[in-house]
Amino acid sequence: MGEAVPFKVMVVEDDGEVARVVARKLGSDGHDVEVSGDAQPVLARLDANLAPWDVVILDVGLPGTSGLEVLRHFREAGSLAAVIMLTGDSTANTATACMRAGAFYYLTKPFEPFQLSSMVLSAARYARLQRQLGTQQSTPDSILVGQSAPMRRMRDALERLAEQDVSILIQGESGTGKELVARALHEGGARCKKRFVALNCGAIPESLIDSELFGHIRGAFTGATTDRPGVFVEADGGTLFLDEIGDMPPPVQARLLRVLQEGEVRPVGGSGVRTVDVRVIAATNVELGAAVEQGKFRQDLFYRLNVVTLRVPPLRERLDDLPLLAAHFLKKHGGETPPTLSPDALDALIEYAWPGNVRELENAILHAIAMRRGQEIGTESLPPQIGGRVRPTNGTARANGDSEDLGTSLTEAKRRAASDFEKRYLKRVMEKSKGSVSEAARLSGLDRTNFRRLLQRHGLDPATFRA
Repeated sequence: MGEAVPFKVMVVEDDGEVARVVARKLGSDGHDVEVSGDAQPVLARLDANLAPWDVVILDVGLPGTSGLEVLRHFREAGSLAAVIMLTGDSTANTATACMRAGAFYYLTKPFEPFQLSSMVLSAARYARLQRQLGTQQSTPDSILVGQSAPMRRMRDALERLAEQDVSILIQGESGTGKELVARALHEGGARCKKRFVALNCGAIPESLIDSELFGHIRGAFTGATTDRPGVFVEADGGTLFLDEIGDMPPPVQARLLRVLQEGEVRPVGGSGVRTVDVRVIAATNVELGAAVEQGKFRQDLFYRLNVVTLRVPPLRERLDDLPLLAAHFLKKHGGETPPTLSPDALDALIEYAWPGNVRELENAILHAIAMRRGQEIGTESLPPQIGGRVRPTNGTARANGDSEDLGTSLTEAKRRAASDFEKRYLKRVMEKSKGSVSEAARLSGLDRTNFRRLLQRHGLDPATFRA
């Protein structure tokens, strides 16, 4: 998964021993942890807009004030921090009160360290997704989105290499965004005012690739009815991006090497040459060093292209960036009021292997936007290979007496059970109010805005409950 992003966590707990255990565990997980035994300084920072936390762990039984009141203060202040409640009361009433007040979830004391780690990680990712959706700025290129260590190294490398007019070989799996990296190099360098031209060497028949690269003159072959300059001439003064360079046929590799050495191109069928000044950036999803050893790629061309190698990490190595990427694509494709992802849907995205990398993630978000039933995307709206991996908890006992799916973690099972309970409650209160949102909100003790949000989250249409 790569190096973890340090999430910011505030622990509000008056029991010193519990606070130390929580802080020690989260600190060992790599999080930036603060601890307070009193809610008032925390609320003062919240009111002063000095509350940068991704997650707040809040004890229900704080001295002098109720943890639920503190939670409501966070929600009323518009804080996007995900709040996890700590309680010694395992009754359904306490759990329901926490969830109604806007908690991400709750933990019942005593709890296991792995439960805490798993829940804080899910909460932090969800908070950063919500925060990214709430920003007005949008990064135009998804390859630049992310704060993980691999992405920080990538941006540092791009900044250094953009101004250096050397050949670069970009290595990375399909769908990682190699062309976007090449464009960023072009746009950050001195050639940015000239053209950026991209050619996928693996998508062109061998009989036509010479013409695409070097151009042709009229009558050079059947179908050549006009002169064509070729991509080297088109990119003169700018940057030429040769994608999937490892698929280039060996004879063409020799002609490409000559162009790189001499800076001259000869069109197919022509007798003259033209001088070109082009920065070449090549990309491949295969190991070119191995291809050289196997005789499939010219060693001299490999050295010419491989002045500097830049590796684009696969998505599975930068999963901490996934919430930011998901928010980027939700804003890009979701219209004026982009939908959000439910915590379960975000967890499902995190748990998936992403063989198609960032390109597959963007397609998954497009699918989810098209299939959603409300403003919050649930697991049922994700592509089957992603959402189908999450087994729903329906709350009914199985024939063998087990009421939970042992294929999921305890944290996930609890959250899904709470979600199922919430949906059943909403259905019952809507049935009782005969579809009146105002009456149902009054009965449930929620304001209408939050009640409508819950209905949208669970895909419930008030019209279906009207007599």
